[in-house]
Amino acid sequence: MKICFITFGCKVNICETEAMSECLAAAGYEIVTKQDKAEIFVVNSCTVTAESDSKLMQTLRRLKRDHPGTVTVLTGCFPQAFPERAAAVDFPADIVSGNTDRSSLPRLIEEYFGTIRTSPRLPLRRIIPHSPKEAFEEMPTAPCHASCLRQHTRAFLKIQDGCPGGCAYCIIPKARGNIRSKPIDNIIAESKKLAAQGYREIVLTGINLAFYGCGHCEPDGHNRKLRLIDAVEAVCETEGIERVRLGSLEPERITEEDISRLAALKNFCPCFHLSLQSGCGKTLAAMNRRYTPEMYSKLVNKLRSAFPDCGITTDIMTGFPGETEEDHRESMEFARKIGFSDIHVFPYSVREGTPAANMPQVPVDVKKRRAKEFSELAAACARKFRESLIGKSFPVLFEREGSDSIPHGYTPNYVHVKILTKNSEKSLRNSIFYVTIDKIGDDCCMGHLDPYGQLDRQFFPKAE
Repeated sequence: MKICFITFGCKVNICETEAMSECLAAAGYEIVTKQDKAEIFVVNSCTVTAESDSKLMQTLRRLKRDHPGTVTVLTGCFPQAFPERAAAVDFPADIVSGNTDRSSLPRLIEEYFGTIRTSPRLPLRRIIPHSPKEAFEEMPTAPCHASCLRQHTRAFLKIQDGCPGGCAYCIIPKARGNIRSKPIDNIIAESKKLAAQGYREIVLTGINLAFYGCGHCEPDGHNRKLRLIDAVEAVCETEGIERVRLGSLEPERITEEDISRLAALKNFCPCFHLSLQSGCGKTLAAMNRRYTPEMYSKLVNKLRSAFPDCGITTDIMTGFPGETEEDHRESMEFARKIGFSDIHVFPYSVREGTPAANMPQVPVDVKKRRAKEFSELAAACARKFRESLIGKSFPVLFEREGSDSIPHGYTPNYVHVKILTKNSEKSLRNSIFYVTIDKIGDDCCMGHLDPYGQLDRQFFPKAE
């Protein structure tokens, strides 16, 4: 039977979709990308905001309307966080599972089709609660079938799951459970597998990546707890992996030792997505975040000292309950002083089941207006950062040419780069070349191939 995946949410969800597709392909199902070819839809859900839930419900109803006779499977964060709603008999999905035991999906589908004797078929609901001692769920990472979803030069490797919780606005701890970490030996094995598949860049991801290692000790029996830096070093040592990136990080978990050890890794890509949420200290305290703007600023200065031209990106939430106009302006001024290379801006969305849902709310139109103002600031910051790179030379890992046939790729500090001419007609895809930045575009930098040619395991700008 033919299965089509629809994925909402973060890079972790993308990883898990690919892993589930591997499990189903191994069980004999055919993975397709065109919806009109599918007999089964698997919808991997996100529930980070109420808007996410709304989009999910619209998709489920559309699938039922536009593809009658197909089977719809719902999995992921929404049913795990709201099992009663997802388990309702009239819920618009035939099979509902959560964020636990995703490898059992082939068995659930087989079980559902085993009810073919009944008319109509009985809906199947299998949502297993998270447990305090739950282990990290090992799922396949490297693609092996022709229709695999991963089509890029970089691979995402999930090494951590769960979150200790505490943020007043967030439902994710309920959806993801306690902290679990992938054993270091398994990380090494999967990195080697990805390298053998031809990938040159690995992005380490997790629900709260900075908490990697909690609950694990080093394989040699020492009592020192593993930390994220240990996983980064292990992947950087993998032969064939030329670049290693990190997903989103909690700023209070990064130490001076971490920075020093990262700086010693030649193939570590210096772009740091440090979750901020607000540049106003009062708002951060109301959110129950575990750092202050001053702490955040000191960390950014340390990173920039260790990694010149590094990218610093973040998330900003506008209109959190109780945020005043003065708080909003303070947050914007802080972001302006930091000078982020990119900012993901979004208005606060009431999330049922969180403390913030019961706080006095900011009007919707005010939240949206503040988000627009912050987005304009974000665009200005990104442009200023790109302008600072003009005249400098960076190694670029090229992806496939776009529809305009222009080669494009990303620098180590995660700047999108396009070149208008190349030395030959040979595709640059999955190759690393130095590019000198000549000018900037609306959302990228443009430059020319450096005469030094192809890169050989060196990831920082060349000395003048």
